[in-house]
Amino acid sequence: MVNLRNSIAVLAFLFVSCSGVRYVSEPVLEVGVSKNLAVYRKSVLSNINYKLELDIPRNRDEIISAVEEVTFQLSANKYPLQMDFRENAKKIKVLQVNGVNVGVNHKDEHLIVESKYLKQGVNVISLSFEAGEAALNRNNDYLYSLFVPDRARTVFPCFDQPDLKATYSLTLKVPNDWKAMANGTLKDSVITGDRKTYNFNKSDTLSTYLFAFAVGKFTLAEGKVGNMVTDFLYRETDTLTIKNSVDEVFNIHTKSLKYLEDWTGIPYPFQKFGFVAIPDFQFGGMEHVGAIQYKSSALFLDEGATKDQLNARNNLIAHETAHMWFGDLVTMNWFTDVWMKEVFANFMADKSTEEITGKEVFDLKFLTDHFPAAYSIDRTKGSNPIRQDLDNLKDAGTLYGNIIYHKAPIVMRQLERLMGKEKFQMGVREYLKEFTNKNASWPDLIRILDKYTEADLQKWNKVWVNEVGRPVIDYTIEKANNKIKKFVITQKSEYGADRIWPQLMEVTLYYPNRSEELTVNLNSKSVELKAAEGMELPSYVLFNSSGQGYGLWPLDKSIYSEIFLIGKAVNRSSAYISLYENMLNGRYIKPLELLNLFVKGLDQEKEELNLKLITNYISNIYWEFISEHERASMFASLENALWNSMQKQSLPNNKKVLFKTYQDVYQSAEAGKRLNAIWETQKVPAGIKLTEDDYTSLAFSLVLRDGDSSILDKQLKRITNVDRRKRFEFIMPAVSSSMKKRDDFFKSLELKYNRDKESNVGAALYYLHHPLRQRSSFRYLEKSLDMLSEIQKTGDIFFPQNWLQATFGYYQSKEALKIIEDFLEKNPQYNPKLKAKILQCSDNLFRAQKLLSE
Repeated sequence: MVNLRNSIAVLAFLFVSCSGVRYVSEPVLEVGVSKNLAVYRKSVLSNINYKLELDIPRNRDEIISAVEEVTFQLSANKYPLQMDFRENAKKIKVLQVNGVNVGVNHKDEHLIVESKYLKQGVNVISLSFEAGEAALNRNNDYLYSLFVPDRARTVFPCFDQPDLKATYSLTLKVPNDWKAMANGTLKDSVITGDRKTYNFNKSDTLSTYLFAFAVGKFTLAEGKVGNMVTDFLYRETDTLTIKNSVDEVFNIHTKSLKYLEDWTGIPYPFQKFGFVAIPDFQFGGMEHVGAIQYKSSALFLDEGATKDQLNARNNLIAHETAHMWFGDLVTMNWFTDVWMKEVFANFMADKSTEEITGKEVFDLKFLTDHFPAAYSIDRTKGSNPIRQDLDNLKDAGTLYGNIIYHKAPIVMRQLERLMGKEKFQMGVREYLKEFTNKNASWPDLIRILDKYTEADLQKWNKVWVNEVGRPVIDYTIEKANNKIKKFVITQKSEYGADRIWPQLMEVTLYYPNRSEELTVNLNSKSVELKAAEGMELPSYVLFNSSGQGYGLWPLDKSIYSEIFLIGKAVNRSSAYISLYENMLNGRYIKPLELLNLFVKGLDQEKEELNLKLITNYISNIYWEFISEHERASMFASLENALWNSMQKQSLPNNKKVLFKTYQDVYQSAEAGKRLNAIWETQKVPAGIKLTEDDYTSLAFSLVLRDGDSSILDKQLKRITNVDRRKRFEFIMPAVSSSMKKRDDFFKSLELKYNRDKESNVGAALYYLHHPLRQRSSFRYLEKSLDMLSEIQKTGDIFFPQNWLQATFGYYQSKEALKIIEDFLEKNPQYNPKLKAKILQCSDNLFRAQKLLSE
């Protein structure tokens, strides 16, 4: 037996493949899936098939019995083979290798198969075991798997790395009144007594994180996506919402599919298309081939849906559909490049909406969707580059966040603009064809794109993809005879060493009766805008007017009085974002001044997305960046401004945006009585439609202010959908006026079982740590940080970020800041990626202290 734990990789063997010669070291045994292990297994394994049978009882407390047969080609058997299984070894009942019963050797989350049982050529490993449940999301009457990024190994033994693609032959035994969906098409189903067996055909070739199934009490809707008959499973019960949503969901998928087929030049590449709507799903969606999973509330919208909600649904569906090509057909080699699949999914989703909506609407939506979210991380000292190093897949979840979902699409759009749309498309098409059903890396794509442009993509890639941060832009204008003699634009780094962010952006010069937009190639530390020389001095200048440039842009203070009169919505939006970002940096404008400026625009701004943007900024500034004394002196006037502006707005969605902001910031007894009457009678102001979820959040807001917990009991009785009732019941104690109930609730989160519904936990923590409750919730902060490592280990990919954001997102006190500083000081060797998450989510707290002290 080889001692893998203590071996040092001093020997290497030569492995010859179609890509050339590689030296692959002996795999060291360690917790997780290390890069070393992954490289070794990729060099010796191929043609993998998992034949898996799961027997799922109706009672969620009973074990899930499993039988598995793994077939694979092995090119060399010098070393023992490690299969990943992050579970108790006692769960494995039988283990056979090539027909021989062998003892279970399980160490550091790996099932170790000695080389003497293996052979070059085809091997078969057979197992009988109890399935792990960490990634099975088991509920009373439904279950769904979610294996991204490396959690398939928590359920069944496998080779859990993205570049070991395999096929899956799945059988599910479930209660006879349950429905099932998986990656492969349904072969047959057989009912025996009170049990039903679903046998699925062999799936397409997939990475382990894309293998998926869902079973339970679902309603089945059949429709068509393109030319394919498609199944849609859901648990929504409201008939009007179902009527408004189901056909539209099929329709949006069809449009997205057609756009992607046309743009890529590759017909839909898999055997089936299907999707399932899951209550309280951890993410917006997950791109499992043939069995896409969505958060139910993101798909099912009623007549009161805002433009923001409708846009979000369109984008979500387009995003997951784009993944069929970007991520599923061509998959990253290693999670270092997880951002590639996400950036293309977001970028292609955006492009497909541009085709439908037109350029002006697209530009505004792209700006409001991506830039505030990207800046929220990139402005912090915990920011990360788009492409991050990763030594072990156990940390892969920490790579996810706003940088890969929001900064990356901005950067990709700049790349497309740099190359030209046609050349960019040609390069991406070549990339997809070359790596169909294979794995690829970012350097693979850059190598191909390099053929289609004269630009230095390596230099461009270094600053935009491999480094963090954003540029800070300034300018000077030399004048002569009321004309521009010289217009100089400079850039420097917000943090660290100065460098250059090459990009194209626009500057617009505004005059009393006209405007002139000029394009700038910002490709050095200092650029002279020659096109502006000789032009008349403008009334004011707006940087990044098109909303395509990335950075902290300078402001012309003359814009303050004119901002709501700017004609183009995207220009106004860019100005709003620049104002807010500069306020956070202590430049040009103070928080209270900006809050009052935005309040002036509440009845002047008619574009819904812009109104949503500035009302979000109003809420943020109100709760985070002005003092409690300032809030006390202005809450009445702010409430009146919001209510009066709501009356003046003509569009229903604009009215609803303002109503929701009023609900968020109100503090007066008068406003409380008004909102309580609306909640009690369900009679809303003219032009506004509120959903059941809207009344639920209103009930929570009322209890936070007046402490009448009986409101929660009354609201619970109004909710008929079983899944929404459970969500409400979970959140209730976090909102309760009883401190003991809140204490008990927080204590309960120490148990993994009580954190399973992660979206519910995040919502509950928001209320637990609401600014109006922080005097009592402050004592939860230290323990929340102590729990973070466990949260990362046991939770899904977004949970650490959501946990921190919901906990620290609205604190502004010195005491809260000290808890973070003390924690970081006491833990100098803390996981650097989790430390970065702490710095990201507490950045507003750091800034609040600085701004409040000025």
